[in-house]
Amino acid sequence: MPTRLELTPQSALSVIVTHALEMERHTRNRIAIGLAGGPGSGKSTLAAEVVTTLNATRPGSAGLVPMDGFHMRHSKLEAMGQVDFKGAPHTFEGAAFVNFLHHLKASRDTVKGPLYSRKVEDVVDDAFEVAPDVRVLVVEGNYLLLTEPPWAGVKPLLDFSVYLDVPRETVRARLLKRHAEEGLFTEERNRLHIERTDLPNYDLVFESQNRADLVIGIISER
Repeated sequence: MPTRLELTPQSALSVIVTHALEMERHTRNRIAIGLAGGPGSGKSTLAAEVVTTLNATRPGSAGLVPMDGFHMRHSKLEAMGQVDFKGAPHTFEGAAFVNFLHHLKASRDTVKGPLYSRKVEDVVDDAFEVAPDVRVLVVEGNYLLLTEPPWAGVKPLLDFSVYLDVPRETVRARLLKRHAEEGLFTEERNRLHIERTDLPNYDLVFESQNRADLVIGIISER
């Protein structure tokens, strides 16, 4: 069973950064730290803060690797008739994500990767890069700890994995706010998508937390 801590986001940041620095000191290899959790758990924000803090300590040492850049393209989902389930595990290029991580762990060259833009609801190619000097990859995404293929290939590539546990009702409220802020769809559509896709994904990911090295129950009023 993983270690479990109840922490505020700021304390979680401190714990993860401290562990990353300790791991980096004990190896010459590039390491990957995974931040997993359901949609709306705050993992993207925390992962970005981990990278910023590591780079403030040691400039250029950390790079952010978001799983969301491996969404299937919207046109592909339309052709498959799966737009309504966008965000579910089968709507990602999971095998490509595993291959990308494998390449990143070993690469000594600059590697570019894709990002997902909520502004256009689609993938943007070559939207970020990982420089050769990066020592710590901070990988974040919903499905890092799943046991189903191809996702099962992610966990062996992570040197340390953290699951962020946030209450389901908190997640629902955050997702409603997130979708509303983008302004792309009606409130009715957003509520339907959250109930049909986001919360079932949350439930699926929740069951994978025992595969993490550390589970952090996030103490937050937001």
